[in-house]
Amino acid sequence: MNILVCNAQVPFARGGAEMLVEGLCNALKRAGHRAEIVALPFQWLPHAELFKSALAWRLLDLKMANGLKVDRIIATKFPSYAAQHPQKIVWLIHQYRQAYDWYGTPLSEFTASSQDRMTREKLFSLDRRVLGEAQARFAISKNVAARLKRFNALDAIPLYPPPRLAGKFYAGEYGDYALYVGRLDRAKRVELLLRALAKTKRGRVVVAGTGLEEQNLKTLAARLGISSRVEFLGFVDDARVIELYANARAVFYAPVDEDYGFATVEALMSARPVITTDDAGGVLEFIENENDGWVTRADVDEIALSLTRAFEDIETCRAWGNRGRERVQDIRWDHVVEQLTA
Repeated sequence: MNILVCNAQVPFARGGAEMLVEGLCNALKRAGHRAEIVALPFQWLPHAELFKSALAWRLLDLKMANGLKVDRIIATKFPSYAAQHPQKIVWLIHQYRQAYDWYGTPLSEFTASSQDRMTREKLFSLDRRVLGEAQARFAISKNVAARLKRFNALDAIPLYPPPRLAGKFYAGEYGDYALYVGRLDRAKRVELLLRALAKTKRGRVVVAGTGLEEQNLKTLAARLGISSRVEFLGFVDDARVIELYANARAVFYAPVDEDYGFATVEALMSARPVITTDDAGGVLEFIENENDGWVTRADVDEIALSLTRAFEDIETCRAWGNRGRERVQDIRWDHVVEQLTA
């Protein structure tokens, strides 16, 4: 088939969604399909831009490309799924979360004003229409599917994506550091890890990633007196990421109601236990407390206790990590492609 994979792209930003879309496109090609990525720049402020972005997708004619019939499009995150096609399949990464589950929290720019309420209602209506017209709906996790059902009364089949480097992760030594890999923004709550480390007497933290919170986190580490125990690596290449996972004692990943969380799956594929919280969303589809990691409240003292246990007990980390690796061994691209092209 000739397939277009649709993605909304924030200029100069790269995250899990971009890696997922690239992984899907490559997997489709390996399966014998002709596949290309279609991306449009996404703007969200002022709020009128949300609807302009959706309209841009809506106006595209994706039935033909370069004289070739497009057999299917696979749309991913808002507002790419506003595109029209007789064979539109949605693999939902997420909707515009600021209007949905993040509303009423510091992560959302929406207020309780009548104008913002009207904008949210229009977004809900838009999503119901354009998602409802899809020939099939999948979601990257049970958590994303549950949100779609709760807010828009639409069903979606959970379909887990493999990490971009799946097949390359391995289990090395259980080193002396807890690892965080990912974007540095407020929703990822890396500050919880730093505050927890300050309450422990041993071990260290390695942070791999960049983002708007990077300088704030460095300042926090200095204020807490733990700068010598925290290493900020910034951007790291693939080989270094794999090595960091392979030799960590444990991995910390506790974002706010995460859609899915590649870092969780990457950690488990490396046989590392994961420290997370009971409000971390999709992470909890893989991590069970004291089975393949620690699940606590988003409380610094409780996280500190989990860190202490990880640093003190290598054998538990090894046993839980191996158990977690078994849980994710069936997350494969061939299964994803089979479902999305059926």
